[in-house]
Amino acid sequence: MTDYEKKLVSVGTLKKGDTIIIDGVPCRITDTATSRPGKHGHAKVNLMAVGLLDGKKRNMVMPGHDRVEAPIVEKKSAQILSVTGETAHVMDMETYETYDMEIPEELKDQVKEGVEVLYWLVMGTRVMKQVK
Repeated sequence: MTDYEKKLVSVGTLKKGDTIIIDGVPCRITDTATSRPGKHGHAKVNLMAVGLLDGKKRNMVMPGHDRVEAPIVEKKSAQILSVTGETAHVMDMETYETYDMEIPEELKDQVKEGVEVLYWLVMGTRVMKQVK
């Protein structure tokens, strides 16, 4: 696995909507629950998250003072050059670089030639998020 853009964050400061890395997969936190510290222990944080790339649910429980990796998400714009089945050939609006990107199910009817889309660059993977 290559070293992607990421930062360390304290588990105790995480909230719903934040992104973290669980098992090497970038995930968005859907729910957090903090248990009280016990007689000899620390407060535990229970994180429920959904994978940004695969949509799978993941769960993680750890002490609130621990640190976890959080991916740095770059939000960029691209223009659709052509659409072939489930794939769109797009051009980045800043670098003019072209590449293929999978079209998410919820955007299939909106993605057409010439349309501008917003995409995220997360851990080396491009994910189409919305049509502008």
